[in-house]
Amino acid sequence: MGSTRVGAVARILTAAGLVLGGPLAAAAPARADQSVVTAAKPRGGDKERLLFRFKDPRIDESSGLAVSRLHKGVVYTHNDSGAGPQFYAVGPDGATLATFTVAGAQARDWEAMAASVDPSTGQSVLWFADIGDNLNGAWPDYSIYKVAEPTTLRDSTLQATRYRFRYKDGGRNAEGIMVHPTTGRLYVVSKEFSGSVYEAPAKLRTDKINILRRVGDAPIMATDAAYAPDGSSFVIRTYFSASLYRAPGELISKVTMPALEQAESITYTADGKSLLTGSEGLHSPVYQVPLPAAVAASGGATATPAPTPSHGARPSRVSGVPDASASGAAAGDKDGGVPAGLIALWVGVALGATGIIAAIARRAG
Repeated sequence: MGSTRVGAVARILTAAGLVLGGPLAAAAPARADQSVVTAAKPRGGDKERLLFRFKDPRIDESSGLAVSRLHKGVVYTHNDSGAGPQFYAVGPDGATLATFTVAGAQARDWEAMAASVDPSTGQSVLWFADIGDNLNGAWPDYSIYKVAEPTTLRDSTLQATRYRFRYKDGGRNAEGIMVHPTTGRLYVVSKEFSGSVYEAPAKLRTDKINILRRVGDAPIMATDAAYAPDGSSFVIRTYFSASLYRAPGELISKVTMPALEQAESITYTADGKSLLTGSEGLHSPVYQVPLPAAVAASGGATATPAPTPSHGARPSRVSGVPDASASGAAAGDKDGGVPAGLIALWVGVALGATGIIAAIARRAG
């Protein structure tokens, strides 16, 4: 959410219903799911269920979520801006099992995380994205940190590898990262009214700034993203709902999400049959949302990503988590099926709030 001061102002405005994520956003999913794109329904009559609430009072702005690849039933999360470079291992009852400090890392505005397997070593790794930039270009560069997933769940410090990034087309705010499960390639999803998916270089460098290149569209104001475990698709979360894509611009379906105070995170379960989604706030909930049987079974584990496109072309089939799949999806539906009138109202209110935040930030600076 940016600096501590700006984040506090944003939260005040959110509480008043003036900024994204407040009552306006909370009311949107029901209406959005009745519009152009058909929302996927849970399989077999299954419904979303509250998996747990975070019990640790230190977890008050959960902004990223990832499922452990080494510890069954464990998920990882981290706080938003204003917190240190720490993350938490959380058990199936919401209790914190271990707290980890990331050495060699800063936490200006950690907005997303991902879990993957390093294709060159087979090692399970975690990624933490310091990519929030509420002033859209105020930062000279952005950092994403990689650590080896801890093999033991006890409080400890982990050494990070830092990768620095710039966008080829200029700085911007972002809250989502995805890592392809087969190639290990990193993608960043911007949080904008006209969002984008950005592709990192195939080989990341620690001795120079890595350039992120735009490879496709993303829905309006994306707050998180994830790849399917089988690499066949990816999911992008917004304040309104979630959308499953084969590739940017190739929408499979929208997925109805539970109403949350400020929807911030999304990831897949290890088996790819459900999504997990969470929110900011003290003792915030994490919900499990089953995927339709047709969707969960449609992306075979042998899916192979297409070659990386040239600059300006649509991106390779990046993997997302098995999320929604339903017929009637309109390819390239930029707003994810949100009614135009609601978008216009939302954009106008949010732009006004953003101006207030920026003015306060300039005065505070």
